[in-house]
Amino acid sequence: MLLKFRRCIDCKMWKKWQLFHATDFQSLMHPCFTFCRILGIFPYRINASTFETTKPRCILTTVITSIFCIYELGVLYRINIIGTIKLVSIALTFERNCFFTLSGFIAIVTYIFNGPRMHLLQNVMEISLRLSPDSFRKLSKLIHAKDIFGFFFLIGQSAFYYSILQFDYMDKIFILYMNLIILQMDMLYINCVCILKACFKEINDNLMNLGQVVVNNEPHLLRRIYHEQRNPFLLMKLKALRKQHLIISDSVQMLNTIFSLQLLATIVITFAELTFLLYFYIFHWTIFLKELDHDLFDWLVLTSLMYQSTKIALMGWACDTGKDEAMRIGTTVHEILNNTIDEQIKDELQLFSLQVLQRENTFSAKGVTVDATLLVAIVSNITTYLLILIQFLIADQVCNKKVTNNIT
Repeated sequence: MLLKFRRCIDCKMWKKWQLFHATDFQSLMHPCFTFCRILGIFPYRINASTFETTKPRCILTTVITSIFCIYELGVLYRINIIGTIKLVSIALTFERNCFFTLSGFIAIVTYIFNGPRMHLLQNVMEISLRLSPDSFRKLSKLIHAKDIFGFFFLIGQSAFYYSILQFDYMDKIFILYMNLIILQMDMLYINCVCILKACFKEINDNLMNLGQVVVNNEPHLLRRIYHEQRNPFLLMKLKALRKQHLIISDSVQMLNTIFSLQLLATIVITFAELTFLLYFYIFHWTIFLKELDHDLFDWLVLTSLMYQSTKIALMGWACDTGKDEAMRIGTTVHEILNNTIDEQIKDELQLFSLQVLQRENTFSAKGVTVDATLLVAIVSNITTYLLILIQFLIADQVCNKKVTNNIT
């Protein structure tokens, strides 16, 4: 009876979600989950606050992924083997090979990690139960905005792009689907990072409130009545916060493990796309139509640059601020430790501090830390690579002029 009542409440909460006014994990992730269902990469259902896989959705995901991989291999075969897809430059050929290969890799990894990802979402949902409705509302302003705007921006940009450049109809659908899969998996990762960051912030806020209680009541610590009544309560709160921190830290490690391959592929594909887009923009290379107006082509390239840059910057910002929030917990623990004289509380705080040091809560992918440093490295590497390309092009033009002069 209680289970049916809980399911009824969950269903009502799920149906009454409001844009930018989330009250729980389900309403917060509703746009992201909906878009993933549309793409066929969300083989789960939420039943009584529990993620479950369903056979029809698993079959649909398997069929879509299989068709996707077969078609991608066909495209690579037409580009590199039989040459039916002719590209106007070697740079564009490299860019297309990189995009198709890495996007296919992301799709396969997404399919393989469907099971572990379900357990991760379940853990994150259970952890987020401690967050207040106000925290969910603040998160929803960012998460709902980026999920919805990013999805429809990509569709609108692709529709305008394909209306100008003559692609095969199936190629249009295929490329758009690849971009949407990459976008949704990146958005899902960012959403999980933002929720975990909010959980770390809640621990830090509770510790600061606890520290104020300890400091304000410091003169009374020698009283026996206070020691017998108040001290056990503080110890219970500290132990509960330490346990909560351990659970969140485990979720961070699980997130790094499940999304590491996808993140590496995303970083590489973003680096490649930014590099080639800047290269095409600098030299006004038209990709498929030589008669395409330069101003229109530049606008298309600039919007693509804005999309790629915003996405990787948002990912780096979320991971960097999440890491800072986790590190701030250790600072707060030490501040409380320096302001208390009670031995039992000191022992508990020292255990908490040791746990924070042992659990390095950084968001990484196979050893590559995703933070602001990564963004700086990408920008510097792109700049260096573009300088090399420009020097190569200038040298090539000088050689061509010399050859022309010798012939004349």
